[in-house]
Amino acid sequence: MQGEPKHIAVIGADGATGREVVAQAAARGHRVRALERSWPEGAAPLPPGVERATADVLEGDLAPAFAGCDAVVSAIGLGLSPQTVLAPPPLYTEGALNILRGMQTAEVGRLVVISASFVATRARGPMWFRLASGLALERVFTQMGEMERVLRASDGIDWTAVRPGWLMDGPLTADYTVAADAIPPGMIRTRHADLAHFIVDCVETGGWVRQTPAIARREPPWASTPDKLLAELLR
Repeated sequence: MQGEPKHIAVIGADGATGREVVAQAAARGHRVRALERSWPEGAAPLPPGVERATADVLEGDLAPAFAGCDAVVSAIGLGLSPQTVLAPPPLYTEGALNILRGMQTAEVGRLVVISASFVATRARGPMWFRLASGLALERVFTQMGEMERVLRASDGIDWTAVRPGWLMDGPLTADYTVAADAIPPGMIRTRHADLAHFIVDCVETGGWVRQTPAIARREPPWASTPDKLLAELLR
């Protein structure tokens, strides 16, 4: 950890990447406020010292949820469903505007959000993957691109939009590759745990401000087979 511990608000804290951000940030000595629109009964326990709170990025004033924090991390994501494919809720567009308003009111200047490498190019992975992911998530990728345009037009916020590849489970490796804008050719996958590691690094170091770093890792062939992708799309 570089410098003094941060106080970090994590939106989408109960999602696959959000849980990793919360756990890794807490393990690295940061104070964490874990935010969800609502916490389900039976939600996984949070690490000791992590504050649980509620906040809806599409409704209300987010400033109270960000008050006293040094940085905001948005780890929100959309589960794949027929509704998401046809008309995804505006989490990345209206949500980004509401997050920025809340941060400005609360005087929080650092924001790290999750976008996708596929905003920059769909030309990654085998052709079957491009066709399947494009059909399923075209509207989500479009929203993410609009979110990035909102961020670029903002004033007074040091934002970073991290662009992972196709996300997957797996333990932290920390041997991922980071490149400007798009993941390297030949790579397609990013582990939630590695993505969280890089996000916390960005908060700690202040790196990649007003940029769109892409992160991926060369995974074994079995991680990107058609059967593997289909199972993930349908789960």
